[in-house]
Amino acid sequence: MKPRKKRMWAVSLLVIGVALTTALLITAFKQNLLYFYSPTQIAAGEAPLDRSVRVGGLVKDGSFKRQDGSLTVSFVITDTAKDIPVTYTGILPDLFREGQGIVARGKVIAGGKFVAEEVLAKHDENYMPPEAADAMAAAQAAKTLNQ
Repeated sequence: MKPRKKRMWAVSLLVIGVALTTALLITAFKQNLLYFYSPTQIAAGEAPLDRSVRVGGLVKDGSFKRQDGSLTVSFVITDTAKDIPVTYTGILPDLFREGQGIVARGKVIAGGKFVAEEVLAKHDENYMPPEAADAMAAAQAAKTLNQ
């Protein structure tokens, strides 16, 4: 084989390898993205079903229920405009309580319900995750305009 042909094959293989690596990296990156949605966006159907996402808001007062003899709990997250029912199986953070701002990671299932895999609570009374604060402010503004 001539040197020129050898170089052409080497360059071709290099280009194919870089393209394949790039395609695999982009696919892996897309699968690991976690998007944040507010309860209003989930109620409107904007969140994808059966894909891991984050939702944030306040735990609605009077909505917390624990199943007897189980670690499964249910509660409602609200952004003051819309409410989303959430179920979670596991140990809740110490700071979790009704009226508390939280962010939950999990999946939206049919009917607009949210099954959480992880629940994070704010660490003091002055902090709220920026995404949750922005979503609540937008929901409150929309609620005010509709009145």
